[in-house]
Amino acid sequence: MSMRINGVETDAPPRPGQCLRTFLRDAGWFGVKKGCDTGDCGACTVHVDGTPVHSCLYPAFRAAGRNVTTIDGLADVDGLHPLQQRFIAAQGFQCGFCTPGMIMTAAALDQSRQADLADALKGNICRCSGYRAIADAIDDILPPDSTGGGICGAPLPAPASAAVVTGAARFTMDVAVDGLTHMKILRAPHAHARIRAIDTQAALAAPGVVAILTHADAPARLFSTARHQMATDDVDDTRILDDVVRFVGQRVAAVVAESEAAAEEACRRIVVAYEILPAVFDPEEAMRPGAPRVHDKDAATSRIADPSRNIVAMLSGEVGDSARGFAEADLIHEGTYRSQRLQHAHLETHGTIGWLEADGSLALRTSSQVPFLVRDAVADVLALDPARVRVTCGRVGGGFGAKQEMLTEDIVALAVLKTGRPVKLEFTRAEQFIATTCRHPVAVTVKLGARRDGTLTAIALRVVANAGAYGNHSPGILFHGCNEALILYRCPNKRAEGFSVYTNTLPSGAFRGYGLSQTIFAIESALDDLARTLGIDPFDLRRRNVIRPGDAMVSWSDHPHDVEMGSYGLDQCLNLVEAALAEDATPAPGGPDWAVGTGMAVAMIDTIPPRGHYSTSRITLAPDGGYALEVGTVEFGNGTSTVHVQIAADVLGTGPDRIRLIQGDTARPGHDTGAFGSTGIVVAGLATERAARALKERILACGAAHLGVPETACRLGPHGVEGGGTQASFAQIMAASGAALSATGHADGSPRSVAFNVHGFRVAVNRGTGELRILKSVHGADAGAVLNPLQCRGQVEGGVAQALGAAMSEHLRIGPDGAVVNPSFRAYLLPRLADLPRTQVLFADTFDRLGPFGAKSMSESPFNPVTPALANAIRDAAGIRLTEPPFSPDSIHAALEAAAQPD
Repeated sequence: MSMRINGVETDAPPRPGQCLRTFLRDAGWFGVKKGCDTGDCGACTVHVDGTPVHSCLYPAFRAAGRNVTTIDGLADVDGLHPLQQRFIAAQGFQCGFCTPGMIMTAAALDQSRQADLADALKGNICRCSGYRAIADAIDDILPPDSTGGGICGAPLPAPASAAVVTGAARFTMDVAVDGLTHMKILRAPHAHARIRAIDTQAALAAPGVVAILTHADAPARLFSTARHQMATDDVDDTRILDDVVRFVGQRVAAVVAESEAAAEEACRRIVVAYEILPAVFDPEEAMRPGAPRVHDKDAATSRIADPSRNIVAMLSGEVGDSARGFAEADLIHEGTYRSQRLQHAHLETHGTIGWLEADGSLALRTSSQVPFLVRDAVADVLALDPARVRVTCGRVGGGFGAKQEMLTEDIVALAVLKTGRPVKLEFTRAEQFIATTCRHPVAVTVKLGARRDGTLTAIALRVVANAGAYGNHSPGILFHGCNEALILYRCPNKRAEGFSVYTNTLPSGAFRGYGLSQTIFAIESALDDLARTLGIDPFDLRRRNVIRPGDAMVSWSDHPHDVEMGSYGLDQCLNLVEAALAEDATPAPGGPDWAVGTGMAVAMIDTIPPRGHYSTSRITLAPDGGYALEVGTVEFGNGTSTVHVQIAADVLGTGPDRIRLIQGDTARPGHDTGAFGSTGIVVAGLATERAARALKERILACGAAHLGVPETACRLGPHGVEGGGTQASFAQIMAASGAALSATGHADGSPRSVAFNVHGFRVAVNRGTGELRILKSVHGADAGAVLNPLQCRGQVEGGVAQALGAAMSEHLRIGPDGAVVNPSFRAYLLPRLADLPRTQVLFADTFDRLGPFGAKSMSESPFNPVTPALANAIRDAAGIRLTEPPFSPDSIHAALEAAAQPD
């Protein structure tokens, strides 16, 4: 058969049953992405004779004799397609993984846009952006050409913009590797079982099988899949392959074969004898005497708090005297609030390609937020010299904390070392749901005491987090979730008791907000009820109690820490959101069944994680006046690549186009803890600023020496150093210095500042059906000096959109046998364009003395106040308190029905 792909004739026949997506990628058209392989996300959209199709569902043989256009071929000889140009101008992407499919769908729309855009894009998912920038790009609503007074402060496009919109940006799997083999994982069908025997004879006989790995091939070394700078922050309870499985979906064996189909067939032929063990799924039950024990590790060596009670981590502390504080209260409010499991749902699934270099060292190309920490962990688990392990990242297709884990790199590394062959492991979408990590389900009991004027006298929390089968990030989630949520309020008496608990369910891990979204939902919901009972406006109640500059930042203990208030914008955020909600908004639906209400919530977050976060940047001058900027951080939609370039260009007085960014490669000098906790700007960006300033000083010194004038008389220009009425070009300066001109900058993540977020909603609730409509959504963000307003606005919108999905529809459900029951986009219910309101984003005017150019973090924190703000708005409209999201029409209707029943 033959077809024309992007104007090029090909007569290569597809494999039997092959879909068009894999056929195109086999031919090197890597702009076609895999997001789901079930036709749900649109990342693989291409045109067949001008009609957009999901190529994962389109049989390749049906393209015979047709013209196929991918994102790689959309641009013409005269330049970019107009839609590609608008996506750049509107910054219509963040991680960019969905962008090729999104553009291909939009490019096929009737230019008159007769079709509703939300309907036209219902088959395309973006997890990062919140869709506003995408819609603006399609509708040709472009931002003004504001420069913000300098390079830092201007809405500059991302350095990789052209590559992203044309499909040239290379994500993890967008490479061709000679001799590549493919890995598939046999996964456990039981929630808790001991493997008594594994028969691989028939599987090894399957055509194309290279090797099969079981627990007998894996080192006994225990580790944590969670990655932090200090590995001891997490518990050691995991093996690469174990002889005990503790959740449905855990690795049992790994097959390496010449093709994915051969590996899948071999998995089906493996015979495993299991001894079924008792399982426990509820964390409260798991802590009771006699409950099945999930782990039998030694507490001292594993750092598990209490294995006998299935407790991964626990905290108990008090400041002041909470009993006295409650006794002094005029009013006490108490309630329990639950937050559900969530899937990160980044469109690029976890995956790694590994191989041996010519010198025998191990190379891993992976989708990770923490390549340096992965390198160290792989080396440690497999007893390798870290200098003999290289980890690189292409562009990463989303993360949200899920890729602060080591979930594929360890098993791929083991297979490469065992076989000597290049090995690829790429998770399917179903594996992403059943075998990675999720947000911790958390139950929070809040007790508040207050005087009649609204002054808080006591706060008490009891937190129980379901860690799942492995500890991962559970200690950090527990401590962090209780920390800033309590620090935010100036109450003199605080008490916290918390437990992260093992169960035989999917492991929980790092998720945007890192425990704070769950505790903030509880506290902000309780405060709203307290305000109503006292007859105090919710905004005023917060103003009377929130932390202010000069206050001690105290949670459940008063131990010293390195957090300072580098700036304070919470007062502005409260005022901005309150004023915006009071303005005219979308009219409420007509009819007697509709009720309208408003709600708000507040959140605070430390701008950097505690206990060490390090970054090193290096910048080098080129003879042509350009600069090579090397940073360890990776780009996964957090926008740090853009800001790194802006910072360096601003300091060096050059254009952003003169900065060549090199990132995400452990072979480069220096170390980077990773892009998590919104540190890509406030830590790595600070390292870049310091490197650029050091290089500027060195260039000026060399230029002054070459010109024979005082350094104070010199200035750095775009072409060289000017001074004394003359100029020395960069090439002349470099030749005179006799050495490469470069400088290194370092940041250690301390001291840390705080950022604030306030969200407000105006909603309408139908009392008869439970339907919820968001009439207005407004977010106040204290981001310090905003280095890229359009990009930062996109980060906030993306966080709000993800939080609205969590609040209204998303729920990763576990069945009675411990298995995930909705492992697909079709069943998990991610928000699409039609499901989300446009959020008005308002920035406080602050300048943080601790951040680069006055900036603070803003990738993670916008998520946290959204769910409680929505719950509070529903309470105001309909008079019902929803204590567990998602707030679906069914759950709202059930609550309305229950409220209508007589006591």
